[in-house]
Amino acid sequence: MHSNVLRKRTLEDLDLKGVRALVRVDYNVPLDASGNIADDTRIRATLPTINHILDNGGSVVLMSHLGRPKGQVVPSMSLGPVARRLSRLLKLDVQLLADCVGDEVQKAVEKLQPGSVVLLENLRFHAGETGNDPEFARQLSRLGNIYVDDAFATSHREHASVVGVPALLKPAVAGFLMKNEIDYFNRALAQPVRPLVAILGGAKVSDKIMTIMALMERVDKIIIGGGMAFTFLKSLGYKVGKSLVEKDMVELAADIMQQAKLKGIPFYLPVDCVAALQIDEKAETMTVPVQEIPDDQMGLDIGPATVILFKEVVELARTVVWNGPMGVFEVSPFSKGTSSMVDILANCRALTILGGGDTDVAVHSTGKWDKIDYISTGGGAFIMFLQKGQLPGINALDDA
Repeated sequence: MHSNVLRKRTLEDLDLKGVRALVRVDYNVPLDASGNIADDTRIRATLPTINHILDNGGSVVLMSHLGRPKGQVVPSMSLGPVARRLSRLLKLDVQLLADCVGDEVQKAVEKLQPGSVVLLENLRFHAGETGNDPEFARQLSRLGNIYVDDAFATSHREHASVVGVPALLKPAVAGFLMKNEIDYFNRALAQPVRPLVAILGGAKVSDKIMTIMALMERVDKIIIGGGMAFTFLKSLGYKVGKSLVEKDMVELAADIMQQAKLKGIPFYLPVDCVAALQIDEKAETMTVPVQEIPDDQMGLDIGPATVILFKEVVELARTVVWNGPMGVFEVSPFSKGTSSMVDILANCRALTILGGGDTDVAVHSTGKWDKIDYISTGGGAFIMFLQKGQLPGINALDDA
């Protein structure tokens, strides 16, 4: 991993008067059964960038994907609901164009007056987007005078709108949402105030293995919770009942702990857990030490003694990075471990940075999200950023 600080040009470096900005945003928002937006956090996150361009005399052409239409036009994945919500939030009429490339689109954007905003239809209605097709990227690049990336959550993907367009359309700069992500990443991992503690949860070791190995080069302490803790516990020779264990990862888990030991990095695992026969709202639960999980039960959350242990570690930290819940938090008997960790982070003195879809949902469900210093908008992107210290979409932007 690179410990170098990332420095990229941002919107603030440009004169925007009369400029038509082609802005990649991530409006891949959840829709309910009637096709209405269930959560507009991602749309609201881009308002500072859009308003800054408009306030400084520019016009805005927005591009995004929604869902996985796989190169086909799927009406239920149209960005229509997004255009309506955005119009309300900006108090402007945001027109949704019928496509994202082609003569009609080109004509429409050329007529744009300063202070106006249009939204292109779903990029993924064209196979050229995910295939990073050069011709598709060229057609998109003709729609603006500058390229702005404000879509951190898709910056780990080598798609046409993420890497193809900024190679052709210059200047290519970071919007405010992207700038925040880069700034906090620099503060968390490139130049952290130590001790730096990483908390990793979630179900599978296999999803996080590269992250754990990469973080060992950077952090001072590692805390492991969630389902993946049982693979590590199994590698220590514990009987873990029917808890989730990735058999093909047990040896690797032992190896990782050995490496951490050699590097002098304390590696914290749960000491007790909440166990049950099945994942169910009405499940009868028991709290047991991790080495005493009954054969017919599975561990589904961290227990109170573990919460105390993890709290002691976090209270000595100055920077904390967290990805992945501590248990099956969506089911109430197994939500306490995760909500306790949110409490601990909300009240600690460290710089706290969280990322990943599930972690984000868990924090918002506790209502304490405003007490966390930074919540990343990217799931997969956040994980890859932790692993590699760089992302294709960020690399594609102009250096400061």
